[in-house]
Amino acid sequence: MRRLDVSIEINGRMREVGSISGDNEYNASFTYSEDYLSSDTARPISIALPLREESYGPFETGIFFEGLLPEGFLRRKISENNRADSNDYLTLLEMLGAECLGAVQIKGEGFVAVQPEYRELSSSLLHDIAAEGASISADLVVESHLSLTGASGKIGVYRDEGGRWFLPVGSAPSTHIMKQSHIRYDHIVQNEQLAMRTAELVGIDVPRTIIVETGRTSAGDNLLFAAERYDRTMDGSVTEISGMPAPRRLHQEDFGQALGIPSADKYEHSGGAYMKRMFDLLAERSVSPIEDQMKLWDIIVFHYLIGNTDGHIKNLSLLYDSRLRSVRLAPAYDIISTIVYKKHSSEMAFSIGGEIEWSRIGRENFIKAAEDIGLNSRILMTRFDEMKSRFNDALSRAAEELAETGYEEVNAIAAKIRELSADK
Repeated sequence: MRRLDVSIEINGRMREVGSISGDNEYNASFTYSEDYLSSDTARPISIALPLREESYGPFETGIFFEGLLPEGFLRRKISENNRADSNDYLTLLEMLGAECLGAVQIKGEGFVAVQPEYRELSSSLLHDIAAEGASISADLVVESHLSLTGASGKIGVYRDEGGRWFLPVGSAPSTHIMKQSHIRYDHIVQNEQLAMRTAELVGIDVPRTIIVETGRTSAGDNLLFAAERYDRTMDGSVTEISGMPAPRRLHQEDFGQALGIPSADKYEHSGGAYMKRMFDLLAERSVSPIEDQMKLWDIIVFHYLIGNTDGHIKNLSLLYDSRLRSVRLAPAYDIISTIVYKKHSSEMAFSIGGEIEWSRIGRENFIKAAEDIGLNSRILMTRFDEMKSRFNDALSRAAEELAETGYEEVNAIAAKIRELSADK
């Protein structure tokens, strides 16, 4: 039976909180350590894993810890390259757990400490990441011991004040998440930047994002999308790595982890009531529940307006303060207009007022949703109407800004969004 030690950064310092024991995903268990439980500053690493002496079984353990790992092609590629079973999340955590989303760090018994460093990414390597996608990303996440959730090819990177990009190695924290164009979808980087900028213009809290150009080819532009990590901060940082200031980690977990819902069920099945469960969780756990519920409502409304049918519960998260004492709704992220792609599902990730098909959802469904979650429908629908009235102007402005910087294809994307949304 193997053991993986679990630590978390609290107020700038790594604290061992417990361990995962087991041979595989079927018998893995997580246990908080006695020393951690007896500490006055002990805090749970997940809402779904409250402090207790008893171990958590395979189901609860898997939901949180497997939820730290990549999904889809990237996970399969990492597993294939390292001769690992893609279902064996314990082995993958041993390989990738030095730097995860949030503030958690995982180390296996055979863990060999690697000197933290930032290795500059050359322009040619950035070009290859953009061109080759998840294949190169799979090698880089293993090299850097870094785990990020999601199905696309993502890597954690560090950006210095001069705009240079570096690969964090070992336990070195990253400042940005970078991902390449998805080969199945045209202009997805421009699409995401358009969606994120539109969200910002209508008042949604989003991280700063940029398009990274890596050179043109005969097949078109090779672009990368980079988002500043909201779970990293330079505030209070006193550590330098490779002569550069290293950010501090802030803990976060997605709603799937917090609600105890496996990654395999991130899209709602009949009767899942994900929307109500998220609002109830904010009411119980957020230090500013009404404000965060209003923000979550706005994000869901925006997903509907922009046509993002991939806004599942793992793309909505909670962010903790540096001491793990309080939790708030995290900024919105991973927003694109999926409806402009015929290959993508037209079903929303969870039902809104009893309807899941995007084309059939209207204002009446949001009225029903407001009633279902038990909040003042007049206030929520006023917010709905205000955002809808601002949406087209914000979309036009965002498209104009991006077109002026050379990304003229956003005009066609914005036009398609308006066309498909015209009768809503």
